[in-house]
Amino acid sequence: MDLVLLSVFLPLVTVAWGQYGDYNYGPYNYGDNDEWANVYRQGFNFQCPHGQVIVAVRSVFSKKEGSDRLWNYACMPAAQSLGEPTECWWEEINRAGTEWYQTCSNNGLVAGFQSQYFPSVLDREWQFYCCRYSRRCPYSCWLTTEYPGHYGEDMDMMMYSYDHYIRGATTTFSAVDR
Repeated sequence: MDLVLLSVFLPLVTVAWGQYGDYNYGPYNYGDNDEWANVYRQGFNFQCPHGQVIVAVRSVFSKKEGSDRLWNYACMPAAQSLGEPTECWWEEINRAGTEWYQTCSNNGLVAGFQSQYFPSVLDREWQFYCCRYSRRCPYSCWLTTEYPGHYGEDMDMMMYSYDHYIRGATTTFSAVDR
C-alpha cells in the first residue's frame, strides 16, 4: 500500500478552490533536504502551525528500505478571506494494505499527516489532520494529475497559487508491487 498508496498518494489529491485568492508564492521552503518528516520504516506526525495548511508535498521512494518513502511537507497561512481556524481534528485512519479515498469532512483543509509503517504489508496507514475555518471555503474540487506515474518515482507536488488547497487524497494498493 505504501508504494502504490503513497506514491499514488497524491495522484488523486483533492484540491479545493479558495475564495478570491490573488497571491502567488514562489518555491516552498521544505527546509534542509535532510529534514524529512520521517525516517524509513518509522511512524511520524507532521502538523502545520496553527492557521496554516499543507501546500507542498515531497516524497522519495526506496525499495531497499522496505519499499517505503521519506516525506516532507511545506505549510503556509490560509488566505485571510477564510478567516480563522475554528476547529481542527484527526480524520479516520486509512489502514495499511488497502485502497482508500478520503477528503477532510466538515469543509476542512489538510493541515497535517500522521502515518505508521507496517513491515508485514510493506505499507503505511495514514490519518489526516484537518482544520475548518470561520468562513466556508467555496470550492469545486478535482483530482490533480501531479503524481508519480510509477509507484517508485519521486514526487514533488505544490500548490502554485495561494487560492488552492489540499482537501484529501486517494491511492491504490497492489499486493504484487507493495
